[in-house]
Amino acid sequence: VGAALATLTSLCRDLIRRTEDGSHPGLRLTAVRHFIDAAAQPDTITAWLSEGTVPGGPELDPELRWRILGRLAVLGAIDDAVIEAELVQDPSATGQEGAARCHAALPDPEAKHQAWEAMFTTDNLSNYLFTATAKGFWQPEQADLVRDYVPRYFKQAPAVAARRGSAIAEAAGRWAFPVYAVSPETLRLGKKCLTKGNPTPALHRKLVDQLDDMERALRVREV
Repeated sequence: VGAALATLTSLCRDLIRRTEDGSHPGLRLTAVRHFIDAAAQPDTITAWLSEGTVPGGPELDPELRWRILGRLAVLGAIDDAVIEAELVQDPSATGQEGAARCHAALPDPEAKHQAWEAMFTTDNLSNYLFTATAKGFWQPEQADLVRDYVPRYFKQAPAVAARRGSAIAEAAGRWAFPVYAVSPETLRLGKKCLTKGNPTPALHRKLVDQLDDMERALRVREV
């Protein structure tokens, strides 16, 4: 993971440098977004957040601010208080979703527990907040922290899909799926869920797609 992130941040940094003249704003914005998502150290993006802008542009809109906060949450460089302070400044739907994603991304066992319970037990999240929480939960850098949740997913996803309907079923299959846990054991658990877990049709479709992708990834690894 570290080597891949280093390669991506280096490429994005080069693109940001090349577009300083403003000639390719679309390319620059894409490079900025991917630089944020791949940042392995918090220093640069923390400075951007403090200044409210990327040097040379763009200025940070709410989407970029929450994107940076999401990455800082993954890195453990912010806490709940910082997230809540930002939410006070941006209480919009974008802010609510950004805060949910950040809370779930924190590398803390209690944060993961609370996010999981909100998604799969208490049923108190809207469709949008369920999706945001799911996007924050699984992070490749946190594989060890969330390892025990992989088998729990295949046990609990069919139940929440059955309780809450097709929209949550699709979100559970697309966003809450442990996509980073690429292993023969995850594939086995997923196929067992398909045959014995009685997933709803909406969840079944998403699981089939996810497991097909995982099977291809495993074949590539073998080669």
